[in-house]
Amino acid sequence: MNIEFINILTILGALAFFIFGMKMMSDGIQKAAGGSLKRILGAMTKNNFLGVVSGFMVTTLVQSSSATTVMTVSFVNAGLVTLTQSAGILLGANVGTTVTAWIVDKIGFDVNISAACLPLIALSVPMLFAKRKKIKFYGEFILGFAILFWGLHELQKALPALKNNPEILNFLQAYADGGFISNILFVGVGTLIAVLLQSSSAAMALTITLAAKGIIPFEIAAAMVLGENIGTTITAWLASIPANVHAKRAARIHSLFNIIGVVWMILLISFIIDLPPIIQWVNQNILRDSTDILAPDGRGTGIAIFHSLFNITNVLVLIWFIPWLVKTATKMVKSKGEEDEVFKLGYIGEGLLPSNELSLMEAKKEVKQFAKTTSKMNNLIRNLVKENDSKSFQKIATKIKNFEEVTDRFEEEIAKYLVKIGQGALTENMSLRIQALHKIISNLERVGDIYFRMSLTLEKKRDNKIWFTQSQRNKLYGYFELIDKTFLVVQKHLDNEFKANSIDEAVDLENQNNQLQSKLRVSHIEELENGEYDFKSAMHYRDLFMACEKVGDHLINVSEAMQLKI
Repeated sequence: MNIEFINILTILGALAFFIFGMKMMSDGIQKAAGGSLKRILGAMTKNNFLGVVSGFMVTTLVQSSSATTVMTVSFVNAGLVTLTQSAGILLGANVGTTVTAWIVDKIGFDVNISAACLPLIALSVPMLFAKRKKIKFYGEFILGFAILFWGLHELQKALPALKNNPEILNFLQAYADGGFISNILFVGVGTLIAVLLQSSSAAMALTITLAAKGIIPFEIAAAMVLGENIGTTITAWLASIPANVHAKRAARIHSLFNIIGVVWMILLISFIIDLPPIIQWVNQNILRDSTDILAPDGRGTGIAIFHSLFNITNVLVLIWFIPWLVKTATKMVKSKGEEDEVFKLGYIGEGLLPSNELSLMEAKKEVKQFAKTTSKMNNLIRNLVKENDSKSFQKIATKIKNFEEVTDRFEEEIAKYLVKIGQGALTENMSLRIQALHKIISNLERVGDIYFRMSLTLEKKRDNKIWFTQSQRNKLYGYFELIDKTFLVVQKHLDNEFKANSIDEAVDLENQNNQLQSKLRVSHIEELENGEYDFKSAMHYRDLFMACEKVGDHLINVSEAMQLKI
């Protein structure tokens, strides 16, 4: 082969432009949309069909199925959507990604969009320096759009160099006529390209361009497209690695959906149907386009049609098997007990109960669950101080981060529910109890924040190879035990009615907390002066026991709120 090295670099550079532009465009619109994307995904998941619609809408908007799948995995991890709801979203994302193929074919080939790239760049760059963030984000979107199509333009210019090398065409032709085996081979090629590029959109653009330039026949391009659908699932797998078991299951559902779809389609086109006539019929009779999809000029359209038909059909078939997909994914990723911890409201829903009193009782039950979840973070921090193994340490740190996100969600959802209750007719007693519960969830959320900051302190300490003495560790363990006792008292108060509580025990523990903090502060200075540990170790140690004291302060606030005088 006499392909010049510069040609290869040019093709890779064009793909890099495309991927960079796609990422910038996707990131820009995600930032501009803000919480809208979360609301779309969260609100439209009441049934599987709405979940599919939400996945399609978001993917069409951000032009990246990878972005949607990563968002979905993170939402499952945080408890924003259930595993079953995520399945619908992921199915919709696969349909949404077909829009990219149409954009590449209809704009990238039929319209000389490259002529508008420089004007778009000129328009977008000043927007990047705007004071208003939204203008800046839209500037990123426009700039990404321009870079994407500039990359596509350069790719179209670079690929004919391959066509001028008959060795390549002969190589492809040699493997293109093997029926089922050829289809499997090029599915593998498509999978590999999508994995290497980390973008199914870029892989799709490359495939369509290769087909449109007459370098690969329609059948090879179709098989590669199927492989790219498998390759794109790697993004969700990677996103799920540090996440909880529910997020891992969501990633498995995405993989199962795409792999099953590719399997039945490969069997169909290899042994049962002749694909090109079907695609031609759709093009002529539904799209009213007389273009020959087997001719180079029409192959891009043919591939876009095939990609859309495949994903739409796959969704229409497999949407009825979502319970099975969820069950299978659950079996593939076994439960690990507490590691399955995920945000899930156990008592309150979107609507209120028949009476405000009953709604308030349910809210109080949810607050109790909130406190129980938060208390687990104390033991996690204790384990983080003890842990010496790097892998186990990182695992615990990730779990603490997940718990902190859970506490944020608890506060947000309970607060929203309490506001709804407050909009009804309330007695003075109920108004005071609502105020008390608002105070409680605010303090519990701050406790979660403190534990997360403590984990960051311990990570920094470990990264800098700073170690605690056994004496420092023992004193911290003693503080954690005191906090455990305080959490037990908080739980006891939350079990009781407001007026039934006495906070004598909580006050006693708060006094112990203050005394212990003062004692550690004095001994800490003495030990530092005596050279028992260095200054760097001293700073991290002090940050931790001072953080423990703040946790105790917030917990006494919870107990005080439960002692409501009515």
